Amino acid sequence: MSDAPDSLIPYDEIVQEALRAVVGRVLGQVAAGGGTLPGNHHFYITFKTAAPGVDIPKSLRERFPDEMTIVLQNKFWDLAVAGDSFSVGLSFNQVPTKLHVPFSAITAFVDPAVDFGLQFQATVADLTPEPHDDAENDAAGSEPGDGSRVAGEDGSNVVTVDFGRKK
Repeated sequence: MSDAPDSLIPYDEIVQEALRAVVGRVLGQVAAGGGTLPGNHHFYITFKTAAPGVDIPKSLRERFPDEMTIVLQNKFWDLAVAGDSFSVGLSFNQVPTKLHVPFSAITAFVDPAVDFGLQFQATVADLTPEPHDDAENDAAGSEPGDGSRVAGEDGSNVVTVDFGRKK
């Protein structure tokens, strides 16, 4: 068997960018709808805290030096979506906080209400994920762990893109 030739077309980057656009479109629809999530939809968004363009408070960056997961469910505000990023207000330990996250920093997007999830390769060179806790932003109503399933636990509707780059 021979190895496949190196592509002169960056397919993996093109697909990653297209799938990140799905996240942008979904968040954009929520923002355009007044910031209210339809039905039981809610989102877990994991991103690299040290990625270029990420703007979060120093206390969160110290607590999550590599990666953090936020939950958009009941208690968020001022969701705004730009062409390459989103910003949202969340509360951490009852302290209102504004986060700004470029889509290129996102490593996972999950909507447990419909068993949908996307996982991305980090676009920041050589950042390897470290174990981390969820950000535990304040939430009203149902909490994670209320019996809802996270996409991928049973292998359903999770799209992982990994073209196995040669190094």
